[in-house]
Amino acid sequence: MTLHTVTYVQQIPLDLDAVWNFFASPASLARITPPEMMVRITHGDGMQPLYEGMLISYTLYPFMMLPVRWETEITRVERPFLFEDRQKSGPYESWHHLHQFRAIPGGVEMTDRVDYVMPMDFFGDIVNTLIVSRRLEEVFAYRKKRIEEILGRM
Repeated sequence: MTLHTVTYVQQIPLDLDAVWNFFASPASLARITPPEMMVRITHGDGMQPLYEGMLISYTLYPFMMLPVRWETEITRVERPFLFEDRQKSGPYESWHHLHQFRAIPGGVEMTDRVDYVMPMDFFGDIVNTLIVSRRLEEVFAYRKKRIEEILGRM
């Protein structure tokens, strides 16, 4: 099992509280995910603030219209600087996503760091190389574009 890590950094021309409020709402995920993935929150509707222990369940279609059920748990919240989620159940052997926010001149620098392990050992690593790592790049490129459209560009 290989640990894969991807990091994405983006600057947003808003204050820390505004950026936090957008990303701390699970409902925002669907707004910044490629529409063909049809993300639907099935539990944890985003009507309450994030808290440690919060469970959020999704159904999405990441590849070839195959539905995937995914449940994450919010494991750490340090408002307005960071929150972490971990996969409780879903397509990965493990998934850990750290969302960090730091005030910079003119806005906020947001860093997403994802550490994940594919299931099925060697075969999973091949699938990661051929499909998953590329799909993650596409998803985060789309997110960057949508975040700029919704929250602005620095």
